[in-house]
Amino acid sequence: MSGNLMMEMGPKTAGQFDELLKYCMTSGAINQDLYEEYDVKRGLRDANGKGVLTGLTEISDVVSYKTTHGRKTPSDGNLYYQGYNVFDLVEGFKNRRFAFEEVTYLLLFGELPSTKQLESFNDILAEMGELSSQFVRDVIMHEPSSNIMNSLQKSLLALYSYDTKPDDISVPNVLRQSLQLISKMPMISVYAYNAYVHFKRDETLVIRNPEKGYSIAENILRMLRLDGKFTELEAKVLDIALVIHAEHGGGNNSTFTTHVVSSTGTDTYSAIAASVGSLKGPRHGGANLKVQRMFDDIKANIKDWEDEAEISEYLGKILNKEAFDKAGLIYGMGHAVYTLSDPREVILKDYARQLSEEKGLQKEFRLLESVERLAAEEITKRRQLFKPVCANVDFYSGFVYSMLEIPEELFTPIFAIARISGWCAHRLEELVNRGKIIRPAYKFVGVHKDYLKIDDRTGEDSFVEDSDN
Repeated sequence: MSGNLMMEMGPKTAGQFDELLKYCMTSGAINQDLYEEYDVKRGLRDANGKGVLTGLTEISDVVSYKTTHGRKTPSDGNLYYQGYNVFDLVEGFKNRRFAFEEVTYLLLFGELPSTKQLESFNDILAEMGELSSQFVRDVIMHEPSSNIMNSLQKSLLALYSYDTKPDDISVPNVLRQSLQLISKMPMISVYAYNAYVHFKRDETLVIRNPEKGYSIAENILRMLRLDGKFTELEAKVLDIALVIHAEHGGGNNSTFTTHVVSSTGTDTYSAIAASVGSLKGPRHGGANLKVQRMFDDIKANIKDWEDEAEISEYLGKILNKEAFDKAGLIYGMGHAVYTLSDPREVILKDYARQLSEEKGLQKEFRLLESVERLAAEEITKRRQLFKPVCANVDFYSGFVYSMLEIPEELFTPIFAIARISGWCAHRLEELVNRGKIIRPAYKFVGVHKDYLKIDDRTGEDSFVEDSDN
């Protein structure tokens, strides 16, 4: 028997599959006018792009408009963690070495920790972050995936089997599980990448243990690099990237997934694995990789990086589906909520500038900065927009990760390492408040049919190809 579980189909089976595919495409197509007729909020968003209110949270607040005399006007974006403005948090962290652990404490417990509380919290994370050699060997190193997000899901689900109380969804037990997952996620991600490059690329396998007393950002860089060395600025920039990716309201797809799955009463491992699956999608967590590839394409196709006319012309080609991936999109531009600016992008851009100076990549930073400004102009000229377009956090994150020598395969897992703090906070919030199972409605727009015995079915009558629906 072949070891390849995904075997190619033979000619006969391939023909049968094509027939099934035809039926699938025909039966699954819904008249698009019906969405407007029944006022369906596609993507849980109204006609103006505003999210449909589905829940309440105290964990974070995403602010993108000013309200003056009852009227909304676009404004610079603000993001609040447990009521604290992220700009203020980042400013307050400037005289501190690392902040992600402190932000994780804030998201989980609602207030900033004292020095003693933070030291105790870090001790707990360090102890809970250990992975047994048996788990690394039997789970992470076994059947590695070329997509590290799939390896993360596999490892998360496998941890269920190592837990003595995996199905206990009491708050104390879920808090314990959450702290373990938050602390283990960096090791699982880096080791999964190590397994991938060894078994899929035939490169030398190097496993470096985390250093006790190091921050999560420091240990990610230590474990990734062959010499284990990094500069203070490199670690600080990665730390800030984790801070601004840690949480973004209950309505983003992966966090909403956390709420939906948690509302069923399922275990923590299943809930967080589902959120990882959501974040893997290119419409959610994979955008920073798209931006970086687009940026590489722009660098390769623009001769004079200082010539704004040439940059604008090429951006026009991208928007006209004549260049890059021919999708007509300038990745990293625009956001579902923010209007004039994304606060996370504003923060990360400043750190990207600092790191580019340390790395001698000022020309690349200036080009990216020009693309940001000119892209907004080109998009506005070519698109009918109901709100201003601004760069989002993904615009600079790929560039930052590249400067940090983080491989592309880990771009989205780094996002997951940060966002798991928010997911766990939202899971606990869902359980504390004992919400109902989340079950939105879908309207049936097909046709009711009479049952036919199998001998009376011709095959052609099983699917309605010219239905009014």
